[in-house]
Amino acid sequence: MLAKPDYLNELINSGDFLTLSRDNEWHLEASEFALENGTRVTVHDTGVIEFQPQGTTTKDVVLSSAVHGNETAPIEICDELIKTIIKGELALNQRVLFIFGNPKSINIGLRFVEENLNRLFNGHHTVEGVPMNDERKRAAKLEEYVTDFFARGEQGSARYHYDLHTAIRGSKNEKFAVYPYLHGKPWKKTQLQFLLSCGVNTVLMMKSPATTFSYYSSFVHGADSFTVELGQVKPFGENDMARFAKTKQTLTALISQKEVQYPQFNASDFELFAVHRTINRTQQDFSFPFSDDAENFTGFAKGELLATDGDTPYYADVEGEAIIFPNAHVALGQRALLTVIPMHVDSNFV
Repeated sequence: MLAKPDYLNELINSGDFLTLSRDNEWHLEASEFALENGTRVTVHDTGVIEFQPQGTTTKDVVLSSAVHGNETAPIEICDELIKTIIKGELALNQRVLFIFGNPKSINIGLRFVEENLNRLFNGHHTVEGVPMNDERKRAAKLEEYVTDFFARGEQGSARYHYDLHTAIRGSKNEKFAVYPYLHGKPWKKTQLQFLLSCGVNTVLMMKSPATTFSYYSSFVHGADSFTVELGQVKPFGENDMARFAKTKQTLTALISQKEVQYPQFNASDFELFAVHRTINRTQQDFSFPFSDDAENFTGFAKGELLATDGDTPYYADVEGEAIIFPNAHVALGQRALLTVIPMHVDSNFV
């Protein structure tokens, strides 16, 4: 047992791990304690807290938020769950690791401090010739905590990682998930059913490796892992939490029940999209022809202009080619736009 740091009694009494993390932006002394119901609690670092219930578990669950600090609704969901667990109001049947990815960016109300944390995973935090910064160090640490968490799970336990976000702009499909590239492995209908239970019926299937937190857990640890977009960015206090009730209920069931039953799979319940192409910003002079309030999943007619990168125009080459995550202000070399086309459930789903 580690020596008790000064913050421990306050955390046990209030359950307020979010405030504790925000008060210690980049580092928090590690500690352990046990709840009255026998659940072991480990504070690994600022924003990283683990719950290990008594008895045998079958699922190892990572729930991350605040990888972008201004995406507040998922932060509030995880904050509430952590408080109910520490206060003994929610008894767990599964191991769970909660991560507030970037506490300093929460405090300044911005997506990131120096660099987009969600472009630094899967080893991209350490690149020859690129100086380290706090976000690069943080990405490396978060990978270590996830690796350690999964390594200590029961043999044969199912691994899950749901990285919770909200999007910069609105969406024709308010909630949607990004299914990381699986390198030829099949997509799982059971995971689509889980997402539907969360209120998410739109899923985007990636077709290439990525630098995201969810891709890291999927590729390196074989976890069922998703980036889950739960709506649009809003400041703290302005989220209508009723819109996230299904998500919170489903996550609660996932970690508190031995088994969760989902409705029978029905392909017509889902809108699925495949990535058509990625457009990167390579020039300072980069722009979109559409307005800043153009929604995700807006479709374009074949031949319509999608973006201009310096002297290079990009036109829709498929009827109905739709935009996702447009951001003309990303760093040079980073993705400024994804385009997608509809797809259907086929033999690649099990």
